[in-house]
Amino acid sequence: MSGHYERFPSWPSTEGSGLWEQSAAGVSVEKMKLEDEVRHVSEDLDDDVLSDAVRALHRRVKIVHDFDIPYIAGYSKDGRTIYIDRHMPRTMDWKSAKVRLAPFLLTHEIVEKALLDELGLHYLHAHQIALRAERDAVKAAGVGWSAYQAVNKKNEKPISEEKLKKIPKDLDLTP
Repeated sequence: MSGHYERFPSWPSTEGSGLWEQSAAGVSVEKMKLEDEVRHVSEDLDDDVLSDAVRALHRRVKIVHDFDIPYIAGYSKDGRTIYIDRHMPRTMDWKSAKVRLAPFLLTHEIVEKALLDELGLHYLHAHQIALRAERDAVKAAGVGWSAYQAVNKKNEKPISEEKLKKIPKDLDLTP
């Protein structure tokens, strides 16, 4: 098997499809009904349903790889942009294929930001829930969690050790 191995095939193209428009925040938002995003149906734990959810999350944010971001990834203050460190590899090798990391990182960041802002959870609680959502997205894609974590740990730098040269102005650095 070669090429991209993932339950998240290429993200939809925004060029010329007529399905996309700019939101007030400048993020592309699909002009489809929420029901149209649901391709698989189950009330039980289901990898395909989770894959649909990860795709839906991606449609709601802009991903930027152009900055130095402590701890691999973060979000803008308004939550509309997910920043992934410019030094972080975009893919990892898994079973003779390349797996994109962005779907899993953005899942974590979106869930964490929503729990902090919308429910007022403590950062540690929001982070734990987001980490578990990220883990489940990784597993749903058929990727080993320990292999994924090894890539993250290899590239993770605490804010105290990171030489931040290029930082987005709207990066949310709370807790």
